[in-house]
Amino acid sequence: MLQAVLVDDERKALESLSWELRNLSDEIKIVAAFTDAHEALDYLESNPPDCLFLDIEMPVMDGFQFIKNIKDQNFPVVITTAYNQYALKALKNEAIDYLLKPIDSDDLSETIEKIKRFNARNATAEKLEHLLLNFNAKSIDRKITIHTDGKLLFLESDEILFVESDGNYSTLYLVDGQKILLTKKLKQVHGLLPNEMFFRIHNSFVVNLSKIKEYLKTDGYVVLKSNHRVPVSRQKKSDFLDLL
Repeated sequence: MLQAVLVDDERKALESLSWELRNLSDEIKIVAAFTDAHEALDYLESNPPDCLFLDIEMPVMDGFQFIKNIKDQNFPVVITTAYNQYALKALKNEAIDYLLKPIDSDDLSETIEKIKRFNARNATAEKLEHLLLNFNAKSIDRKITIHTDGKLLFLESDEILFVESDGNYSTLYLVDGQKILLTKKLKQVHGLLPNEMFFRIHNSFVVNLSKIKEYLKTDGYVVLKSNHRVPVSRQKKSDFLDLL
């Protein structure tokens, strides 16, 4: 049975949607329902469901803004609304389907099949990812595994020049000129890199020690072989010089 979460700012609409889902299908179990979008986001962060039924027209945060604020979304979202002008936008915002209120039983049946197919593909992808990660971890020359844009990248240490922080995000700078944006803090990315090769020389930078060409003592910068200039913080200067 599919475990579903419902989000609709109107209490009566939420109760009506719950009634429709329960009466139109015996394949859905409603595990939580919210009229407050922020409470719903907090719940989803630690309780991912099999599917989410989401209203569009809500105050403070509409349904499309809600989708963008979901962290680590790996479950399908179904848009529910009384207005049909949102159909195309719903699909562009990565909703798996779109249901008009009051919900038709045939439409709901089709949506349930879409949810099942989505979850089946997702489960297969997770198994494959697990196998790849285990294989990589056991290899003698272990590569660095990076999650980005719904895929796994396996990088050699020597391919990375440095990493730059931008709050909750980090950017990998590669030898070939590529920049890879990651939804991880610098501390998390640093934890993926081998300590003997990478050093955090600044609150905002981790560098590959083998890529350093010069250290400008007066300016407090290192120059990499790529000619990137990366600052060395005063707090890190002593430890950095000891490594060199």
